[in-house]
Amino acid sequence: MTLNQDIPKETIEKCYEAIEIARDTGKIKKGVNEVTKMLERGQAKLVAIAKDVNPQEIIMHFPPLCEEKETPLIIVPSKKELGAAAGIPIGTSAVAIIKEGNSTDLIKDLIKKIRK
Repeated sequence: MTLNQDIPKETIEKCYEAIEIARDTGKIKKGVNEVTKMLERGQAKLVAIAKDVNPQEIIMHFPPLCEEKETPLIIVPSKKELGAAAGIPIGTSAVAIIKEGNSTDLIKDLIKKIRK
């Protein structure tokens, strides 16, 4: 997966929804360092990173790390929207869903869509 890959708008909206539900009923981690730790420990169920991060080097390690850990990765267009989905007033570069909560079915559906 590359950072320039186009992901359908519907998939991105579902990703934001899954993060919001997991935030309220499960557990999420926000920020590059926290998400990297959760990936390395094998605890991330789904990772979302923002395409508009500058410099891009901050998030370049996510695609190969997610591939290595077999963790689904979704690239969203906006760190501001990603931050809003995570429930914070500022943008965030990365979010990991650690415990799905009530978003389990939504995450399974997302994984099917991105693995096609």
